[in-house]
Amino acid sequence: MKPAEGSTVIGKSVTIRGDVTGKEDLFLDGVVEGTVSLPESRLTVGPNARVMADMDAQEMVIFGLVEGNLRVAGRIELRESAVVKGDIVAGRLSIEENASMKGKVELLETATAEVSSRLPGSQYPATDTAVLNLI
Repeated sequence: MKPAEGSTVIGKSVTIRGDVTGKEDLFLDGVVEGTVSLPESRLTVGPNARVMADMDAQEMVIFGLVEGNLRVAGRIELRESAVVKGDIVAGRLSIEENASMKGKVELLETATAEVSSRLPGSQYPATDTAVLNLI
């Protein structure tokens, strides 16, 4: 798999323990333990990635393994090889066949920058959200 042109790349042999923040697109194919915050950017979790972190991004595409809660202002895509263990709060969700997900999904009717400040499990009026519990 090839990262999008202009993306910062964290390769499969790299391990990061701590917080990752930024304002540009990121292709992550290594190991990350901590948090990843890219509220204005696209995060791609590559097929070799092993992420144990809460993550926040404008858009997210997942091919690898993620254990943690995900907050996405726009669209999140779980590709065929994705394995996600954690809650998702997002504006839109796409799940390919054979992707695996265990946790709660909360889809917001109107995706705003406010999504990144909301925590999974918070109470929202029924008119603002759709909630799916996937096990």
